Amino acid sequence: MKYEVAAAEKSTVKITITFTSEEWKQANDKAYVQTRSKYAVNGFRKGKAPKHVLELYYGKGLFYEDALNLLYSEHYGKILEKEKEKFTSVGEPALSVEDISEEKVVLVAVTPVKPDVKIGNYKGIKINKYEYTVTDADVDAEIDGVRERVAEKVEIEDRTAQMKDTANIDFVGKLNGKEFEGGSGKAFDLTLGSHQFIPGFEEQVVGMKKGETKDLEVTFPEDYQAEDLKGKKAVFTVTLNKITGSKLPALDEEFAKKMGSDSVEAYKAKVRERLEKNAENRSRNETENAIITEIAKTATAEIPDAMVEAQEDYSLQKMEYNLMYQGIKLDDYLSYLGTTREEYKKNFEEEARRNVLQQLVVEKIIQLENIKASEKEISAKVAEQAKSVGKTAEEYKKTMDPRQLEYIENDIKVTKLFDFLAANNEMVVYKEEKKTAKKPAAKKTTAKSQEAEGEAPAPAKKPTAKKTASQEKPAEKKTSAKAAKPAAKKEGDK
Repeated sequence: MKYEVAAAEKSTVKITITFTSEEWKQANDKAYVQTRSKYAVNGFRKGKAPKHVLELYYGKGLFYEDALNLLYSEHYGKILEKEKEKFTSVGEPALSVEDISEEKVVLVAVTPVKPDVKIGNYKGIKINKYEYTVTDADVDAEIDGVRERVAEKVEIEDRTAQMKDTANIDFVGKLNGKEFEGGSGKAFDLTLGSHQFIPGFEEQVVGMKKGETKDLEVTFPEDYQAEDLKGKKAVFTVTLNKITGSKLPALDEEFAKKMGSDSVEAYKAKVRERLEKNAENRSRNETENAIITEIAKTATAEIPDAMVEAQEDYSLQKMEYNLMYQGIKLDDYLSYLGTTREEYKKNFEEEARRNVLQQLVVEKIIQLENIKASEKEISAKVAEQAKSVGKTAEEYKKTMDPRQLEYIENDIKVTKLFDFLAANNEMVVYKEEKKTAKKPAAKKTTAKSQEAEGEAPAPAKKPTAKKTASQEKPAEKKTSAKAAKPAAKKEGDK
C-alpha cells in the first residue's frame, strides 16, 4: 500500500491510497470468508460455495464493497496517525474509488482538517474588564430566595392575590363575544409572575379575591403560535377559586442551623463567601470572553463545515440535557414547535461558527507564545482534584483516563494564556448598571470548553397534546467505503 497527501479546497486534504493486486486479492478473500454465509447456490450448502462459484453466480464484483471497507478500516486510521504532525482530521472523509480492477484499487479520501487561522494584533488592544462585587443587598436577596424555596405553602383567606402566589382559576376566553377553541380551563393552578400566560393576563389576576369573577381584557402577541389569534383582542372571564401563598421561615438561629451554620451571622458570612466566589468567577469569565471576542474580530480562517456541524451537535445535545432536567424530551419540545432536529440545529450555526473561530484563535496564540503546562503544574492540579474526592494524588492518578490529563494540561495552558493577554492589553474597567452577583456566571471561552449556549427557552409547562390558547408559546455518523461508489452491476444475477 502507498498513499499521497495533497492539500484540497476549503480546509481539506486529499488522501490517495493505492493498494497492490496482492493486497486487493487478500481483501477480497477476507471479505469472502466473512460474508459467504449470506449466499446460497444450488448444489452447495449455504455458506459452503467456493469463492469463484459465488462470483460466477452473483457477479465478479460481489465482494468488492466489503473488501473496500476492510482496506479502508485497516489503513485510514494509520495514515492519519502517521500524518498527525502535518494536519488534524476534524471529521469523516468523503470517499470515492478512482480506479478498481483485479490489478489494483485506488481509494480517495477527502478529509476535513483543522484550518490555520490568521490573526491581527492580540497585544496592546483596549479591552473591557468586567468586575462584579457583592453588596449586603445581594446577600439579603440570596437568603430571601432560599427562604422562599423552603417556605411552607398555605391557603390565603385574608388578602387578595399577589405576585408569586399560586392562583387556582377557572377561565373562559372569548373573541368578539364567542368562545374559541383552547381558550377555557378549569381548576388551573397559575403561579402569578411566572409569565405562563400571555402578557397582561397574570397582572390582572393580581388583586382579585377568593371567589371573585372578573373579565380580563388582553391582546394576543403578534408572534403567537396560533395564526387565528395573532394580535387579536380577547376577553377572559376568570373566577379565582383559591389562593396559595408562601409562609417564609423566620431568619433566626433555628433557620441558620438548618442551613448548616451556628448563627445568622455565620450563615450570612457563608452566603457572602459563595456569592463573592461566583462574582469573581463571573468577572474573570466575562473578561476572558471580552478578550477573545475582541481579538477574534481580526481573525480569519477557512472553517470546514464538519467543525461547525460538530459544534451545532454539541449545542443541541446541551439543550437536550437542559430540557431533560425539566422533565421534557427534546423530540416532544421540537414537535411542539413544529420543527425537526436538523431544522432546529440551524439556529446554532452563527454562534457555532463564531465559537469555532474563537477556539482556533486561542490555540493559535498558545502556539505563537509557546505557552506550556509544566509537569509540576499538572501534578498540582491532579493533587487538587484528588483532594476534592478524598484520595491521594497517587490513588487518583491510577484511575485517570489519558484524556483527563490532556484536559488538565489544556486548562492550565488556557488559564496562562488569558493571564498573558490580560497583562499585555489595556484592560478598561467596564461600567454598567448594577447586576446582582447571584446571576449565573458566563461560560468560559476556552479551547477546552468552547460552548454555544444551546439552551432552550423553557416552556411554560411541559408540552401536552393540547395547550390552552391563553398560554404563551415557549419561547457521529460512521463513514464506510461502501458509500464510495454505486454497487457494481452483478454479472449473472438470478
